Amino acid sequence: MTLTPNETQELLNKLKSRFEKNSGRHIGINWTDVQTRLEAAPAKLWSLNRMDLTGGEPDVVDFDSTTGEFIFFDCSQESPKERRSLCYDRAALDARKQNKPSSSALDMCVEMGVELLNEAEYRYLQTLGEFDLKTSSWIATPPEIRKLGGALFCDRRYNKVFTYHNGADSYYAARGFRAKLRV
Repeated sequence: MTLTPNETQELLNKLKSRFEKNSGRHIGINWTDVQTRLEAAPAKLWSLNRMDLTGGEPDVVDFDSTTGEFIFFDCSQESPKERRSLCYDRAALDARKQNKPSSSALDMCVEMGVELLNEAEYRYLQTLGEFDLKTSSWIATPPEIRKLGGALFCDRRYNKVFTYHNGADSYYAARGFRAKLRV
């Protein structure tokens, strides 16, 4: 899964513009280094494009000096619009007898080649701005909670970040998921 040369250039231009507009998210990171890394990873560009097309507005939020990878998170103001009304995972989707949503958050992550943010990453994202003021986002759920039928989600209300639980088979029009990608 790769983009055409035109799609690649269009995405790089969009990512560069977002990078420059939101410089506080990636202090000390140089766009030229990011672009070089992206151009060497066509499959990652495809995943970033999927993040963007579904409303995630991906942007660089960190650099892992151990692996040399740039870390992108969905930085849309609200949970990505085209990734809402999803239950947590395939088991939850399969367990629903009626009114099944179109997919699950984890299934979409696999399809897009990305990972769900965990709680620490979600809280880190919230240090870079104010996100999910009207929506909420599924986050990676520890196996011991998922085993009991639950799943976790987060949002920001009253100037605080909250972590909640729900049945993994639940879904709401205002709940989606935020993803990350390491490039």
